Amino acid sequence: FRPRLLGRPYETRSLALGQQYSSLGSQPFLCSTIPGLVPKQLRFCRNYIEIMPSVAEGVKLGIQECQHQFRGRRWNCTTIEDNLAIFGPVLDKATRESAFVHAIASAGVAFAVTRSCAEGTSTMCGCDSHHKGPPGEGWKWGGCSEDAEFGVLVSREFADARENRPDARSAMNRHNNEAGRTTILDHMHLRCKCHGLSGSCEVKTCWWAQPDFRMLGDYLKDKYDSASEMVVEKHRESRGWVETLRAKYAFFKHPTERDLVYYEGSPNFCDPNPETGSFGTRDRTCNVSSHGIEGCDLLCCGRGHNTRTEKRKEKCHCIFHWCCYVSCQECVRVYDVHTCK
Repeated sequence: FRPRLLGRPYETRSLALGQQYSSLGSQPFLCSTIPGLVPKQLRFCRNYIEIMPSVAEGVKLGIQECQHQFRGRRWNCTTIEDNLAIFGPVLDKATRESAFVHAIASAGVAFAVTRSCAEGTSTMCGCDSHHKGPPGEGWKWGGCSEDAEFGVLVSREFADARENRPDARSAMNRHNNEAGRTTILDHMHLRCKCHGLSGSCEVKTCWWAQPDFRMLGDYLKDKYDSASEMVVEKHRESRGWVETLRAKYAFFKHPTERDLVYYEGSPNFCDPNPETGSFGTRDRTCNVSSHGIEGCDLLCCGRGHNTRTEKRKEKCHCIFHWCCYVSCQECVRVYDVHTCK
């Protein structure tokens, strides 16, 4: 990592993840109506407006996956009503949370664009015919192989357009963006369909396919837990000040292009703090029987928890009738709900 420092603080602007993206996949839009786009992103939008709904869908996919992965953490990927950065000030610092958000959002854009191309919803892309190779024993190429390299290219052009400042933060964001996208390419696999009498699978047709996005989220969550802490070094050279990032601890493995990196510590997220974007954990539901981070002891930051009973209507005593429907009764069940003080 060797970005230049321009002699002034870097701008802590992140991916344009605003609420305005939530409706782009369902209605026509004008690029000029999307706030927060830098000029390069605006040009990209105007030139490739056909795939912008897929870009928007990918951003939404990344946000939803973030909220799933952190549902039991003190920071649970909470969003706010804001036009430019729906996570608020949380992404202003170069923390491991910011690293994960950039990785999962960039992966989401690449994933959604790739899927859209394979489904034939765009005329500017389609199936991948470059990586087939010879068929295997008992199967032949068929279907529509997903062109993940095109999706990665779109994500790189759009997401990285914001990270054009030659400073440490932009370098960190670019690195984590690429780590998210590389996850897709690393996990491409053959998906096959059987043919033959009664599904005998005498012949199979196979194609390259992306993994499930949940698997990508699980993988990047592991990378978040093992993210490499870096330090920023400043050097004076003939061209001016230069910043470099290096691993803080020499006895740890140096991060690869597939690892997430950060260089600022995270707040504890226990109490509300508008400066850090922390909402605190008060009134959050916790697991009283768990000793992990989602347990009441850790999630509630030692403040204790309240318990209340809650009645829920659920289907029960279901019976399958030949042929073919299921009938159920409705039962009321009582649950204990534990929330942080």
